[in-house]
Amino acid sequence: MKEMTDEEAEALDEYYTKNPPKVDPSKNGGFAKKSFRMVALDRLSEDYLFTKAIATHKTPTELISELVQEQIAGA
Repeated sequence: MKEMTDEEAEALDEYYTKNPPKVDPSKNGGFAKKSFRMVALDRLSEDYLFTKAIATHKTPTELISELVQEQIAGA
């Protein structure tokens, strides 16, 4: 995976400063217990996700989830 540019890092910092993750410890142990899996992406997909995340104020995970749900609904 390529290194983030200073502009990308600043944009992500600004996004998460203005939109901190919502944590509810009463649901499934909250954010800390949620399982995460690493997925390798090609450069085009990575660039698309980060650009779209910044533009839509969503996380890459939220965008991937939306894409998967659209594919399931269309099947």
